[in-house]
Amino acid sequence: MTATSASRRTADPHSHRLPATRARLPIGIAIGLGITAVLATGGAAGAATTIDGPVDLGSAASFSVLGGESVTNTGPSVLAGDLGVSPGTSITGFPPGIIGGTQHPTDAVAAQAQADALVAYNTAGSLTPSTSGLADLTGLSLTPGVYSGGALSLSGDLTLAGTAESVWVFQAASTLTIATGARILLTGGASACNVFWRVPSSATIQGGAQFVGTVLASESITAVTGATIEGHLLASNASVTLDTNVITAPTGCAATPGTVTTSPEVQASIPPTGTVGTPYSFPATATGSPAPTYTVTGTLPGGLQIDAATGVISGTPTTVGTFTFTVTASNGAAPDVTTEYTITIAAVAAQPIVSAGTPDAARLPETGFAGGALLWASGVLVLLGGAFVVFRAVSRRRAAGRDRA
Repeated sequence: MTATSASRRTADPHSHRLPATRARLPIGIAIGLGITAVLATGGAAGAATTIDGPVDLGSAASFSVLGGESVTNTGPSVLAGDLGVSPGTSITGFPPGIIGGTQHPTDAVAAQAQADALVAYNTAGSLTPSTSGLADLTGLSLTPGVYSGGALSLSGDLTLAGTAESVWVFQAASTLTIATGARILLTGGASACNVFWRVPSSATIQGGAQFVGTVLASESITAVTGATIEGHLLASNASVTLDTNVITAPTGCAATPGTVTTSPEVQASIPPTGTVGTPYSFPATATGSPAPTYTVTGTLPGGLQIDAATGVISGTPTTVGTFTFTVTASNGAAPDVTTEYTITIAAVAAQPIVSAGTPDAARLPETGFAGGALLWASGVLVLLGGAFVVFRAVSRRRAAGRDRA
């Protein structure tokens, strides 16, 4: 033994052993360790919720004023439609206020109107804004769309330019304040039926303002002396206060409200690795309203197919390999969402070869041969030990014979 080899043996007394990390794995297992990936290319911006007509007010559409806690009026206000309160009980100031419809103080009609107004409030809030970050609307001329901002206000003129079918939804993050003398002007045939103001706090319409649209407020609504409203004042959880106001009902409103749709959206996930001959299933599904349908571009692993109605990829794989393809989910609401997936299919794991009749203890483990070699060496030592005993016995007998001679 050379000095070099001796030093290596001393430095690593186990260098003759196979490291555990070098144990051979069946080919199928090695392929199965490949990393799969998913890339959502169409849903990263999130789903878009839209409406193709006016927000549905339900039975609340017949109310000029609907309060949650109370309705209080001062002076000869004129209401074209119904007046109600729920779950509160107080309605005061009628007369001198005049009601063109029916008064509903804490009855079943008012309760249902409040339930419908809450649905409308949530619907208006769910729509995806076409323009965000607004504050003072003065001087703007806005085409149909969904507009959002913080505390929305108007101190001069706001023009809404569209047709009788055009819809505007304004989403305030807090309050709505319409200043004294402010005006909302409709042009091109635009209708007050289709203008909605969603206010999670309180709304105030100052004196002399000419306001258009339906206010869906979570808290209070106050109309100051001389303000006119073409639309509805609907407060879910607080009071409505009036003072010598005229509230007219919009005319020519559509008989059928709009339908809300949400474009598809995918929560990205990683498909599991499959194995040839073993049933496989992976849901490449998306959310959306209405429910989306699914198409594949590219090649799925052999034996797998996608359910066009559910987006589930399933079947029994027949081909080893890595397959990249895209799934497009669409439901008629833009945008469609296209997601790229990669699925790896592994071979069936190889089994160790064992001779018939071999005891279990003598079989080679799948991860190496050390156990079997040890058993073999033990058997050899036993045989050598037995031979030594026989040899020693024979030697003693021969020696004893020589002594007697």
